[in-house]
Amino acid sequence: MQHWLIRKIETIIKWSQNHLSKKQFVFLSSVLIGFTAGMAAVILKTFVHYIYLAATYEKFSNFRYFYLLLPLIGLILTVFVVKRFLNNKLNKGLSQIHFAIAKRSSILPINQTYDQVVTSSITVGFGGSVGLEAPIVITGAAVGSNYSRKYQLDPRERTLMLACGIAAGIGAAFNAPIAGVLFALEVLLLDISISAFTPLIIAAATGALISKIVLNSQILLSFNLTEDFNFYNVPYYLFFGVFAGVISVYHSKMFLYIESKFPNKSIVSYKKAIVAGLVLATLIFIFPSLFGEGYQSIKFLANKTPENILSNSFFESFKAYPWFVLFVVGVLIFVKSIATALTLGGGGNGGNFAPSLFVGAYFGYFFSRLINLISTVNLPENNFTIVGMAGILSGIYHAPLTAIFLIAEITGGYTLMIPLMLVSSISYAVSKYLEPNSMDTKGIAEKGGMLSSDRDKNVLATMNTSDFIDEKYPVLKPNMSLGDLVEVVSHSTKNCFPVLNQKNEFLGLVWLDDIREIMFKVDVYESVFVNELMVKPKVIIQASFPMDVVMRKFDESGVWLIPVLNDQSFLGFISKSSVFNDYRAKLKMNTIV
Repeated sequence: MQHWLIRKIETIIKWSQNHLSKKQFVFLSSVLIGFTAGMAAVILKTFVHYIYLAATYEKFSNFRYFYLLLPLIGLILTVFVVKRFLNNKLNKGLSQIHFAIAKRSSILPINQTYDQVVTSSITVGFGGSVGLEAPIVITGAAVGSNYSRKYQLDPRERTLMLACGIAAGIGAAFNAPIAGVLFALEVLLLDISISAFTPLIIAAATGALISKIVLNSQILLSFNLTEDFNFYNVPYYLFFGVFAGVISVYHSKMFLYIESKFPNKSIVSYKKAIVAGLVLATLIFIFPSLFGEGYQSIKFLANKTPENILSNSFFESFKAYPWFVLFVVGVLIFVKSIATALTLGGGGNGGNFAPSLFVGAYFGYFFSRLINLISTVNLPENNFTIVGMAGILSGIYHAPLTAIFLIAEITGGYTLMIPLMLVSSISYAVSKYLEPNSMDTKGIAEKGGMLSSDRDKNVLATMNTSDFIDEKYPVLKPNMSLGDLVEVVSHSTKNCFPVLNQKNEFLGLVWLDDIREIMFKVDVYESVFVNELMVKPKVIIQASFPMDVVMRKFDESGVWLIPVLNDQSFLGFISKSSVFNDYRAKLKMNTIV
């Protein structure tokens, strides 16, 4: 019955593709992908929510001791699933989507349509201190990519469908369609024309609608604003934005540092899961709000009941002491990145989206509450808690627009638009100054691969230097006479000739323009030799150089032809015009229309 239904749906889609215009089919596809990605988000959020409710059921006696078991069990189960059912391989993080867009024509493996949902639900449901949004995004992207392959859409349409899946996933996860569209554009560094916005909007709206219909408000992260924006607080928001940028960089660097301590990060093992699980369980035992996504504790802060974060904890008896509660909130700002890194480094699956909101909310509350306690100023703690989420999200992901509109949408209005804009933009600027690459793009960008906010560099990263080497150049020897040289020139269309010794080592160049006058003097054909006519090139490149370095060499030297070596051995020439032609073609291909 199930297979029959799937075949029936595929038949209908194929019929639609044959009878609708290309644009109409793209619109239909955006609805289908938005629905599928939205359902994946709904299933994942619902499953994790009910695991959390079961794990935190208040009638369990001595509940906090379950914290010593659940995160550990979650990591071990995740590793078991990866080893037993996923061939010991699980790709994590948004960088794989960047890589797929840049290097694989937006092709993602079909197993990513389900493996992210399964593994992240186990990890987060059992208390892993990560978020579900990255797995939701990857799942949505994989749905869009594989749908496009199924119905043979071209690479640009495939990238658009991939982006539709991403927009729908974020739209469903937060009931925030505008943030979903902006996330697809801003975080994934996509270039898109105005006409391609419509499918993204349709997909994001579809995903958000599914979420609105199926999920209840307790599962979604949402807030009710209780205090209006007061423009007298603008100086505090400005200072807060600066500190938010610094905290963002701390979170990114600490996370990457802790995660790097796990050897062979791509290989899951029970040993790593046990070690990380025990340390994580200890942290959660001390600070229960580190359990899972942490959205419930964010609501405690936004509702001005911060003492609830100490419930069922080692420090529950200190709930009545405001300064101690504030101290714990401050500590958690810095501990969250460690807990997140332990979860992922130990073999769990998830992302940093929820942790960034967690850190932002805690920092916003800490900042405003501290000022209120030590001065006569009365800052709106609810507002700073909410705005803080936008500040840290913007700083970590380098995505100020996504941060602004996500928080605006989940608060149900635009009352805080001014402080959201101020804090997000300042945090982004500070974070960008201290760390040029976002946390998800830093690793690959440092390897010279791609994933920078520089559009040119991203396009050049898709190009390989070796593909542009022209080997069809006549070779000269240093002891060849001018007469021999003229003979070579007469049978060639080239205007530049490499001079090599017997070991194929590069010695210099002979340019046709340099010998034009002397080459017609027959009387010196046997008395002038190539080693007298050759010149040293202005610049030489190695075949291992990435294309952005090659283009910089072209710009700095002002030449249009550069010899390419492998150590000292000559391989050929690379022409600036051939690189430009391919660059323009790829630029067009990477722009979604």
